[in-house]
Amino acid sequence: MLNTIQWPGQQELQAWRHDFHRHPETAFQEHRTSARVVELLTSFGLEVHTGLAGTGVVAVLRGNRGDGPSIGLRADMDALHVIELNQCEHASTHAGRMHACGHDGHTTMLLGAAKVLAAHPDFAGTVHFIFQPAEENEGGARAMMADGLFERFPMQAVYSMHNWPGLPAGAAAVHATAVMAAFDIFDLTLSGKGCHGAMPHLGKDTLLAACQLVTHLPALIAREQEVHKPAVLSVTSFNAGDTYNVLPEQVKLRGTVRCFDMDQRARIEQRLRDAIAATCALHGLESHLDYRVSYPATINNPQHAEVCADVLTALLGAENVKRDLKPSMASEDFAFMAQQCPGVYIWLGNGESSASLHSPKYDFNDSVLPVGVRYWVELVGALLRDGKLPV
Repeated sequence: MLNTIQWPGQQELQAWRHDFHRHPETAFQEHRTSARVVELLTSFGLEVHTGLAGTGVVAVLRGNRGDGPSIGLRADMDALHVIELNQCEHASTHAGRMHACGHDGHTTMLLGAAKVLAAHPDFAGTVHFIFQPAEENEGGARAMMADGLFERFPMQAVYSMHNWPGLPAGAAAVHATAVMAAFDIFDLTLSGKGCHGAMPHLGKDTLLAACQLVTHLPALIAREQEVHKPAVLSVTSFNAGDTYNVLPEQVKLRGTVRCFDMDQRARIEQRLRDAIAATCALHGLESHLDYRVSYPATINNPQHAEVCADVLTALLGAENVKRDLKPSMASEDFAFMAQQCPGVYIWLGNGESSASLHSPKYDFNDSVLPVGVRYWVELVGALLRDGKLPV
């Protein structure tokens, strides 16, 4: 397909991306972004559907070679509640919000592929272009599925990508199985008896108990979990007290648990509950734990991952396709889609000097835009050229 296609130019792709970057919108508020996506997809002549999970968009393209499998290509659209520190011309114009994770680039690359494929539908089957809201913490993939994504648009496989700082531009990573960890969060309130700081024997010390938990909880990973099954338990917020001479009545902790094995995930939650109960019993406290199972682990389908790796090898060269990178302990709600049907989630290099994801100085690398477009187009060709998917 490469020799016959007129590809979107760098300036066109960059203009789309910069427009999205200037106008970041957070979870389920992507109204302007969604409208612009619909405008472009409609101009390409695609069948466009709106309203899934509020701001989600799905465009449908049927190949000119007749019937065949249906697949989905997914990009996320939402931004983050981050104050941008970049001074570039396309910096955020929405105070306190920015595209600090590159979803502006993901959306642009999928739009570029939709434009190319709409003009050259040389395949058998159907492609669904999925533009998803609310990837960051809010489970937009799950919300689109609850609104009938896979019932209204049946597909036999689904694919996604994410830019990856530290990985060179022009390189990519494909995992055979686990890519991103499961993600749980918890809020814990310890309640005791406040008292004068000079008379601790008159109270029930929530601060002391909370400090013991903060230092003890990591041992649930270091000493109780199998070392070949990575896991993380981190207390990320500690709120207590208002003044110098009062031991507080309450302490509030927040944190996150991440792992890949779902049985291990259940064991960690139970041991967290056990540790809280034991600490509270020791200090005579009460507790309230709100533990929320958020995202499952993102697990690639091995057979489909091989197809993705082959496509990337043809585009980038074998030396630029990494097959041995460790999975990330970060999380991704594409995991919900990959649970429903075979899925593959790849990493596309954003450059070795790129600021990290979620940094206020992060910016998507515009030189990567054409690479992502070509990957999507060639992947469709590899999957649907012969009218059958890998098994």
